[in-house]
Amino acid sequence: MEKFADEAIIEVSSGNGGNGCAAFRREKYVPRGGPSGGDGGRGGDVVFTVRRNLRTLAHLRYKHSFKADNGNDGEGAGRYGQNGADVIIPLPPGSLIRDVESNELIRDFSRNQEDFVFLKGGNGGWGNIHFKTSVNQAPKKALPGKPGQTVKIKVELQIMADIGLVGFPNAGKSSLLDRFTNARPKIAAYPFTTKIPNLGVLTVGEKDIIIADIPGLIKGASGGAGLGIRFLKHISRTSALAFLIDLSDDNYTEAFDVLLDELGSFSADLLKKKRLLVGTKTDTEESAGRLAELSAKYPNETAMGISVFSGDGIKELSYALLKLTGEEE
Repeated sequence: MEKFADEAIIEVSSGNGGNGCAAFRREKYVPRGGPSGGDGGRGGDVVFTVRRNLRTLAHLRYKHSFKADNGNDGEGAGRYGQNGADVIIPLPPGSLIRDVESNELIRDFSRNQEDFVFLKGGNGGWGNIHFKTSVNQAPKKALPGKPGQTVKIKVELQIMADIGLVGFPNAGKSSLLDRFTNARPKIAAYPFTTKIPNLGVLTVGEKDIIIADIPGLIKGASGGAGLGIRFLKHISRTSALAFLIDLSDDNYTEAFDVLLDELGSFSADLLKKKRLLVGTKTDTEESAGRLAELSAKYPNETAMGISVFSGDGIKELSYALLKLTGEEE
């Protein structure tokens, strides 16, 4: 799957606290100095942070364990141990953290993209300087540091975009994304060229629209057929959908119904999203009159035709997509 990864199971551990020190002042002219053992340092935390330049979880594919540093032990002369360094784990926007066993959602980074301290490091142990009393002037007691925590979690990525391009393989989704943006997806005249979701930014006036090219669906995708099932979940984060229908394909009148059925089988909520029906390849001989037939069959849908090759309808579609997101100029 090239370098795209949208799931990973990792083990994360916070650092142990350092041990407290039992020591006494040993200075010239102070033959019976009091306790001087310092506290141990605190263990490092496990912190997740959102990095907007990340698009996948590929960096978690080969590294499955992340551990913060332990705190250093306390020392004599009242010296405290140094705190352990945190382990910082970067994630792309739209990531989810779940418990491996229960699948319970721990954090949704699409709703809150602030740094998240997941596991606190163990506290450092007290040195014997804390245990001096009027009765016991020379305590030998010092406490060990508290242990850190270790948890195994599942990280998932659901791509966040304004518009999701939905259609059968070779319907022209990648070509349209390439025409609109600088995403430069792989394009060829055979099905399943796109094997990973691609993102691009369409600029209309002063507005930016994030567009996701979802790998082509086929009939039965919601039940596990083809490549589409793995990526259906990415559609759920989009604000609206553009259904691309290949007008050069003889099955163009059935395509929209099949796509709706597959999306609805996966999640009924997908059918509630705002949508647009786009007939592609209007420059081909077979497409003549087919857009009108498509519009007549679905009178309640907004339908328009485009040709990436000739540029026909591209500008009109860009404004229609802007309107679909509610960000009209």
